[in-house]
Amino acid sequence: QVQLVESGGGLVQTGGSLRLACAASGSISSVNAMGWYRQAPGKERELVATVTSGGRTYYRDSVKGRFTISRDNAKNTLYLQMTSLKPEDTSMYYCAVAVRKRLWIPVGVDEYDYWGQGTQVTVSS
Repeated sequence: QVQLVESGGGLVQTGGSLRLACAASGSISSVNAMGWYRQAPGKERELVATVTSGGRTYYRDSVKGRFTISRDNAKNTLYLQMTSLKPEDTSMYYCAVAVRKRLWIPVGVDEYDYWGQGTQVTVSS
């Protein structure tokens, strides 16, 4: 069982930066992947970025070059550094963990086993 608590969301102007953190209650060193999803009202939850235990990463096209995902296994914490924020980044951001090892980077919602409660990011224009 893994419990996840996100923090770091808030209100920022266009072009600003935020750093999200996700603290895990248990050890994350053995989980396959940890990722950040986001969901805006009326829209589907979408994968923003994910990182595997082996260090492979995936970013959705719209955040490449602006967001950086990282995990600190010693601190059981996942981070998402967001820069050059845009109004379209406004959303609730969720941390998620995929436990089972796979040969591929998990990108589907149903491949993630544990979810946090979310932290709101609002980018004003």
